[in-house]
Amino acid sequence: MSEQPHAVRAHAKLTRTLKMTGLRDDGYHLLDAEMVSLELHDVVTLHPDLAETTIEVTGPFADGVPTDRSNLVFGALDLLGRTAGVVIDKQLPHGGGRGGGATDAAAVLRWGGFGTDPASLAIAARLGADIAFCTVGGRARVTGIGEIIEPLPHVDREITLIIPPLRVSTPAAYRAWDELGGPVGDGPNDLEAAAIAVEPAMGRFRDRLHERLGEAPMLAGSGATWFTELAFSSVAERDDALGDLVDEGVRIVSTRTVAEPIGAMDR
Repeated sequence: MSEQPHAVRAHAKLTRTLKMTGLRDDGYHLLDAEMVSLELHDVVTLHPDLAETTIEVTGPFADGVPTDRSNLVFGALDLLGRTAGVVIDKQLPHGGGRGGGATDAAAVLRWGGFGTDPASLAIAARLGADIAFCTVGGRARVTGIGEIIEPLPHVDREITLIIPPLRVSTPAAYRAWDELGGPVGDGPNDLEAAAIAVEPAMGRFRDRLHERLGEAPMLAGSGATWFTELAFSSVAERDDALGDLVDEGVRIVSTRTVAEPIGAMDR
């Protein structure tokens, strides 16, 4: 009897703090970060054991998401030794530091029962550095190249993501960090100066947000998403501060942290 389709939530990842701690001989950067899972999620539906893997992407942010083998879901299924027809309902904007591709792949690994022991997470991280955390989820200290996951107690936080119409390539940000001499940031994210070097408009946008919020926004990973943990009293208060930016192509998303990823959903 063939397996029934399974729908799995793929929760967004947010890097709250990021400190760069070194460079391995093989060129991989070492980090010390706090990562959390967010309520915001894609839905990955798997039709198992087709003759070959296919990927279809739907949803409001489907544009630009690859459906060929550059999509990390292919690699996740390879690790499981499985094939499937995969439909990704893309609710996470593509790019921007929220781990969209990594969390889709991690959802597939969780569906397939892939391990969360250190050896398995090291294998997952070689496929994509954020995949190890997204497989475990919740809140954790993440070190090494992203493969060492130390779970931390859940803290319920309200998060407002502020996503400008800008792109910062993660490899380009790491290269810029190297070229800048490995700067240590004054704030919680050592990659902030590098992200701004790659895309100078990021700095101007940060300064505008600082004026509006009354405090500096924080950079999510290598960008281009900024976020704040200010507790707005209402959507109206949030929109008073930030709503007009939508006319400039900025996306504003309010969400919360979640304790751990949620597995298969009822159909």
